[in-house]
Amino acid sequence: MDTGPREDTTHLSWANVGLAFSFIVFDAVVSTTFNLGIGSSLVTAAVRCVLQLSVVALVLQKVFETNNPWAVAGIAFLLNLMGTTETVVNKSKRRYKHMFPSVLVGMLGSTIPVSIIGIRFAMDVEPFWKPEQYIPVVGMLCGSTISGIVVAVSYVLKELHDNRDKVEMYLAFGASRFEACMPIAKEALRLALTPNINQMSVLGIIAIPGMMTGAILGGSSVQQAARLQMVIMFMISSCTALSSIVTTLFALSVVVDGEHRVRSDRIDSREHAVWRARDWVIEKIVSGIKVVSYGTWNGLKRIGGKRDAEAGDAGESQRLLG
Repeated sequence: MDTGPREDTTHLSWANVGLAFSFIVFDAVVSTTFNLGIGSSLVTAAVRCVLQLSVVALVLQKVFETNNPWAVAGIAFLLNLMGTTETVVNKSKRRYKHMFPSVLVGMLGSTIPVSIIGIRFAMDVEPFWKPEQYIPVVGMLCGSTISGIVVAVSYVLKELHDNRDKVEMYLAFGASRFEACMPIAKEALRLALTPNINQMSVLGIIAIPGMMTGAILGGSSVQQAARLQMVIMFMISSCTALSSIVTTLFALSVVVDGEHRVRSDRIDSREHAVWRARDWVIEKIVSGIKVVSYGTWNGLKRIGGKRDAEAGDAGESQRLLG
């Protein structure tokens, strides 16, 4: 892999970003015109993308300048922590008891070892913690593991919640919880890994992936860019598989307990507590505004009524004097 300094061949301004953002706006207009219901999601996600990448660019610039291994370790942990939060809070419609720590363990236990071994030996980078090499790779691994974990855990919880009678029938006939849950685990992992398997199958023939394109634009030879993409793709797929397996086993062991019972009470189908708290705060704020507005309106009405009464009395007095 080429690791030497390269000349920056692209100089993009916010005008370039705005032009690219117009594609999203066009799709949103089409969605609104045909009432497809995806326009607001596209625009919201695009705005989040701009804000998040802008913040990340500022932070990473400082980390790259310091070239400190502890700063790199902190960023790696932070990426996994934010990925866990995104998985549990935003992406999962159902959650199980102790889901946050189990997902965090699954992500850390897959992204950190795979990134260290892959960068040091497969990518032949020494030291492995070079910020410009390590942080982007960990970011890609975290992004892929989120998708795999969400698909696997969502399927497991859906089956145990909606079709628990199937598992309970296996358990009633003497199967262990491992045997009873094996079909669910197999299907969950198949669904979680299908996107990565399909992506590896079409790379180079149908699609030229982003990592390879970026390496070519950065000055690497096409052969080096292709090999780099192979290494990255294998790391992503293995990391996704490992994290999906770990979190699937965690979910099954929590929902189907050691006494071979399906514990539906450990599955939470409500919105996450963060969003329930947000809705509660908004409701309180709106109620407070309504109370204040109602009191202000009544006060104004009383003042207006008093003035009308005084004006009426004055008019009556003038009529009598006249």
